Amino acid sequence: MSAHVWKPHVTVAAVVQRDGKFLLVEEETDVGVRFNQPAGHLEAGESLHAAVVRECLEETGYQFAPSHLLGIYQWPRPDGQLTYLRFAFVGEVHGYDPERPLDAGIIAPRWLSLEEVRATAERHRSPLVLRCIEDCLAGRRLPLDAITHYG
Repeated sequence: MSAHVWKPHVTVAAVVQRDGKFLLVEEETDVGVRFNQPAGHLEAGESLHAAVVRECLEETGYQFAPSHLLGIYQWPRPDGQLTYLRFAFVGEVHGYDPERPLDAGIIAPRWLSLEEVRATAERHRSPLVLRCIEDCLAGRRLPLDAITHYG
């Protein structure tokens, strides 16, 4: 009989503010259309830095340049099935490619004001969407070298 080994799902997220608006993605999920930061799972052998750059490009068509680690967020889904360990990064985007095909399920990148983000809270993928934006606005920043990648 094998024992079940629990492990969190490691994800990355890009928190981008420009001209008073935040970059989110509108996406199809198993519970309907939701908003999230450009985010996704860490892949085998990938650094967290490389993962967040890749995910932002795949979900929005923007090149993301992380400047700081915003924080590390542990969130168990309410259904108790999964726990996410999110590494959120703050940075800027450039090099937008509107013709780039986006990941399956992504409707489009959206720039929303803080008021719009709050008004759509019931459609957020998780409570981490608003929490990361609030932490960003509060000035929370950690140096990128707080993360060491061997590989």
